[in-house]
Amino acid sequence: MDTTIKNLLIIGLLFLLPACEDKIDPLVEELQFERVFSPLELKAQIRNKTTVELTWNVRDDAEAYMVEISEDNFATITKTATVAPDELPYSAALIGETQYAARVKGTAEALEDSKWSVVTFLTEPENILERLAGLDIQANSVTLKWPAGSELTNFIIMPGNTTRAITTEEKAAGTATITGLTGETEYTVRLMKDTKQRGTLTFTTYVDPTNATAVTHTDDLNAVIGAAAEGDVLVLWPGDYTVYTGTVILNKSIAIKGLYPYDKPIIHVQFNLENNVQAVLIKDVEMDGSTTLSNAFQHNSAGAFGSLDVIRCNIHDYGKSLFANTSSSNKASIASITMDNCLVTNILTDGGDGIDYRSSYVAQLTLKNSTFNNCAPARDFIRFDDASATFPGMISNVLIDHCTLYGVSNGTSRRILYVRFKTNTLTVTNTIIGATAGYYTNQTNSAQPECANNNYFNAPGFVTGGSTVSGAKFDLSGTHSLLDPGFADAATGDFTLSNQALIDNQIGDPRWITAP
Repeated sequence: MDTTIKNLLIIGLLFLLPACEDKIDPLVEELQFERVFSPLELKAQIRNKTTVELTWNVRDDAEAYMVEISEDNFATITKTATVAPDELPYSAALIGETQYAARVKGTAEALEDSKWSVVTFLTEPENILERLAGLDIQANSVTLKWPAGSELTNFIIMPGNTTRAITTEEKAAGTATITGLTGETEYTVRLMKDTKQRGTLTFTTYVDPTNATAVTHTDDLNAVIGAAAEGDVLVLWPGDYTVYTGTVILNKSIAIKGLYPYDKPIIHVQFNLENNVQAVLIKDVEMDGSTTLSNAFQHNSAGAFGSLDVIRCNIHDYGKSLFANTSSSNKASIASITMDNCLVTNILTDGGDGIDYRSSYVAQLTLKNSTFNNCAPARDFIRFDDASATFPGMISNVLIDHCTLYGVSNGTSRRILYVRFKTNTLTVTNTIIGATAGYYTNQTNSAQPECANNNYFNAPGFVTGGSTVSGAKFDLSGTHSLLDPGFADAATGDFTLSNQALIDNQIGDPRWITAP
């Protein structure tokens, strides 16, 4: 009986199987949707202050994208465009200092439009002012230029917070001269259209020669400096100063300035600082060592020196060092050495290092807004030996900021920061280091370099693992990059940037950043 029941059950199940198969749904090979998917990862980045660059993830279902930009939550559309998938990123020039929203939707002929994706952004203050050049700046005035016919109302001049109206004629011509300024003073001028800024420039007026001793290229520069009194200001007119070449002793506080930054006087000298001189300023001159002079600047005696400031100078072709105190008997204490907005080329370090203080103490070394090209090519760039026994309890501080270093300390055993003074701080920020096999330092006494926003190009030794030297110290900031700066022509000393990320982030010597 049991066997008969089992057989009947099996036969019954076999009859049911075709019926079950008839109920199985067919395989879905393709999903059908009625509308395009919305763009994902919509991002806005401001380029050159007022141009927005929009990017998003492209999808296969979209044949094109509709872009709309608005200042008032899309009540009014400021810009509209149809963008093909292969035309990203999309860029649009807008007005400065304005809050915008952009929305993007995907479109296709056979489907409904996608829903909008939205992003908001704020443009930076625009700058339609042209860069100042040559005679645009004088001791007591400045001439500003902009696209003729631009809509403008007034200037705001700082310091002083002075408002100066722009005339109809000036607006139409695209130029105006602001007078009544003071020599050697830093000004910021804002170009306004009512309450919105349309341009800004910061500049320093030139030296006023009426308040100084005038020097020309036919004068004996050494004799003029020797005859100067403590605190004198010498203003050098343009020209090639060849009446005297060689070593010049600076044993009194003095300022030596070129009249025009754009036409620097060329001097062929080495400055030796002596007699505890407290304040030396060298500004707007070209110093040509012609490789026959050893050091551009040398602290040449023991004692307590003050400040040495080298501003807006072009210094090149010195056979040994840029700054030095190489004699072991000259145990000098130096309050500060500052180099700002300078171009330094071919400091060849034959028998020395780039900045070389072995028996002396430098409290503060500051290198900023400057370029060092082929400096200390086969030696250490900054060398401070341990003179702490002579100067106990002192701290030596080094700052490199917004500089471009190219072909500096180009050897696997060469260091940018060979600092052995017992207590020190080392800071490198916003700087491009390129074309070197060197590294920061491996000295026990050297502090860990404090780094931020640096870029290393063909310079592997500055990042973790890039140097195999025992004890090598690296950029540990996590903010560095390894981008190709796209220099215009490094071989001829033109380090103008073309890498947009470095331009946007203002990395390197500002002279090479072409963005307004």
